[in-house]
Amino acid sequence: MDKRGHKSRERRCVASGGVTSPELMTRFVVSPDRVVVPDIMGKLPGRGVWVTSNEAALGIAIKNGGFARGFKGKVHIADDLMSQVKDGYLRQLSGLLRMAKKSGLVILGFDQVFGAAGSKALGWRIEARDGAEDGRGKIRARARAMCYEMELPLPGVIACFTSAQLGEFFGRGQIIHAAIPRGQLAKSLNVVTHKLSGFEPLIPSDWPDIEHEMRAERRYDSEQE
Repeated sequence: MDKRGHKSRERRCVASGGVTSPELMTRFVVSPDRVVVPDIMGKLPGRGVWVTSNEAALGIAIKNGGFARGFKGKVHIADDLMSQVKDGYLRQLSGLLRMAKKSGLVILGFDQVFGAAGSKALGWRIEARDGAEDGRGKIRARARAMCYEMELPLPGVIACFTSAQLGEFFGRGQIIHAAIPRGQLAKSLNVVTHKLSGFEPLIPSDWPDIEHEMRAERRYDSEQE
């Protein structure tokens, strides 16, 4: 209970024993045949066991019997459980991007994103992992200047998809640059990208400008509106 008598939403990680917000964790359930299943959307029925959303914590939970303790009995853990979690969050992220397109909340193309970066604070910049450094550098500099002027956090960067994948999500042939304004959808992206980033880098490690891109503040921000 908190000071107002409300039940705490925090959950205990079976790997570390630490207690934190479920928005920083992955929930797991066990199937009728005792197989551990990641509950990416947090809606599967049954007793839940929680693990901090990163490879290190999940590896400890697997190796040290955290799931057996959490589910109070023997369980089967698939060899690809780590991949199941990563792929699940990638699908959830792609689903949110598709929803952004359907809702008219996504800005597409270099000219449109560059223009928006100079007129409003962006919540997220979306860059194709196979895109050129020059274009994203121009957008990055303009977005950064606008955020400094408005005293707002820098936009996060999602760059774990290719231009062809982004084109599929957004109904185009190929997309190199896109953006999401600040708002409720950007806040939802904060949560899923934070969870995904523990298993898949949001920014390719071989980008020559990775240090510039990594200057954006960590995107888990429960206060963003």
